[in-house]
This record gives sequence, C-alpha cells and structure tokens, in this order.
Amino acid sequence: MDNKVLDLIKYVVNNVAEKKDEVEYKVEEKENAIEVSVLLVADDMGKVIGKQGKIAKALRTLVAATTPRDSKRYVVEIKEKV
Repeated sequence: MDNKVLDLIKYVVNNVAEKKDEVEYKVEEKENAIEVSVLLVADDMGKVIGKQGKIAKALRTLVAATTPRDSKRYVVEIKEKV
C-alpha cells in the first residue's frame, strides 16, 4: 500500500474538516482495491463532501491521479461516525 495516497487523503480532509481530532481512517485491502473509509462527525460530513459532492469528487480524482499504475486502485468512502 502506498502511504503517499493515504497522506494525500488525510491532508485534504484535515484542511476541510473543523473537528480534525475526531476524524478516523480505516484502510481495508481487498482483492482488487484498497478501500479507505473516512469516518467523520455529522457536522463535518457536509463540509468534506461539499456542495453537490464537489470536494468528494475532487478528492477521488486526486487519489486516482496519484495512484501508481501498477498498484491496486483506491476507493474513498466518506461515512458518518457512529
């Protein structure tokens, strides 16, 4: 797994979220993909997703662009912390 991609995800989320200390990241390696779940409190969900999902889409585009060609693809999931 490439830590640079995870660092990029953390950098973007921490710059948008207000409660940075409550953000959690779960990384799960599956057969053909690496799933990164970003767990946020309810107040930060809208900020990280953005209007019409623009920030989330931009984050996924950045992740896809920085993922090396020979590695597994990354799937970024933004979820509310329970």
